[in-house]
Amino acid sequence: MFAIVELGGKQFKVTEGTKLYISRLDAEPDSTVESDKVLLIANDADVKIGNPNVDGAKIAFKVLEHLKGPKVTVFKKKNRKGYRVKRGFRPYLTKVEILNIQA
Repeated sequence: MFAIVELGGKQFKVTEGTKLYISRLDAEPDSTVESDKVLLIANDADVKIGNPNVDGAKIAFKVLEHLKGPKVTVFKKKNRKGYRVKRGFRPYLTKVEILNIQA
């Protein structure tokens, strides 16, 4: 069984026990959070597609830790103009583990 869910503005394909890095959530580490933004649930041949979300479907996940992701370099350049800007950042992430998927 797997599901397509929307977490932190992005879509992920998840199964029970999957660990993900998503955009920073306002939840304490070791807390359990539920979300009803389930876009698709597939269980062998039975597939439920939401419009936009599947009715009555929920996922529960546990917040493991908050951290900063790898460095992202942003480089801008305009050809033949002498314009070059190099900037970067490290995104704030939350590591979560999917506990269960309820159809």
